[in-house]
Amino acid sequence: MKAIRQHKYGSPKVLQLEEIAVPEIGDDGVLIRVDATSVNPFDWHFMRGLPYFLRLMTGVRAPKQAHPGADVAGHVERVGANVTQFRPGDEVFGGCSGAFAEFATASEKSLAMKPAGLTPEQAAAIPMAGCTALQALRDHGRLQAGQKVLINGAAGGIGTFAVQIARALGAEVTGVCSTRNVDLVRSIGADQVVDYTAADFTRGGQRYDLIIDAIGNRSLRDMRRVMTPRGTLVFLGGGGSRLFGPLGQSLRARVLGRFIDQRMLMFFASVNRADLLTLEELVGAGKIRPVIDRTYTLAEIPEAIRYIETGHARGKVVVRV
Repeated sequence: MKAIRQHKYGSPKVLQLEEIAVPEIGDDGVLIRVDATSVNPFDWHFMRGLPYFLRLMTGVRAPKQAHPGADVAGHVERVGANVTQFRPGDEVFGGCSGAFAEFATASEKSLAMKPAGLTPEQAAAIPMAGCTALQALRDHGRLQAGQKVLINGAAGGIGTFAVQIARALGAEVTGVCSTRNVDLVRSIGADQVVDYTAADFTRGGQRYDLIIDAIGNRSLRDMRRVMTPRGTLVFLGGGGSRLFGPLGQSLRARVLGRFIDQRMLMFFASVNRADLLTLEELVGAGKIRPVIDRTYTLAEIPEAIRYIETGHARGKVVVRV
């Protein structure tokens, strides 16, 4: 099969399209014939090996795992002896290992049936970004109906899901984006949109019960200024140094949180079956819809990640396999 492989850290040039064997699965595994996948900021962080603390998990000198790609939509090709939820031929979507390939492996705990009415590309856009947005709002942000939430980076992959999910949970949503994305963010349900090129949302009079920061370009002091006295800030990455990335801000927030009533936290999302089913229900109810910017081929994945690195993608960047 054809697959993108990465044997060292570096620029998109380290991603090579190679011919390799179809991966094996154990008794608990699912082999998927990949129809589509999507590119996430995590993929370029993994490609670059940045921030450097990430290498403690992914490999210090070179990647331990040479098969990048985490989002998948496709057909079940084969299942292990212990798998009960799926059988060959099922159309599925979710999280997997080595999705930048013609075949990939996954656990049934990270898969669900593909939402009816979505193309493979639309389904592949959901797992990591959708689960991250859902967990940030519902689990860590503890969002309640009627609360005011601000999404910084509302036009990005996570942001477009966060705007829609927050509306579905009954919140009043403000999205922050650039001029060219104002109409997009308003079209997916934001009650108010702030164009950051024209106004500084941290200097306005509005206060928010919850802020989801998918950009990481503002200080904790700036963010606290527009939070309610018991508001919550969930930051999802971006910013920081090449050594620690957003971890430094997370540690500062943890220390500061001991002395104030406002909550500030960072977390690492997981793609799991329960949340995929929740997202599937929201899709079925017409409450969320993937926003897709560009579509690439398997051989064009280096170019897709190069585009993601610019920080200007509107919604998700997907790959048709």
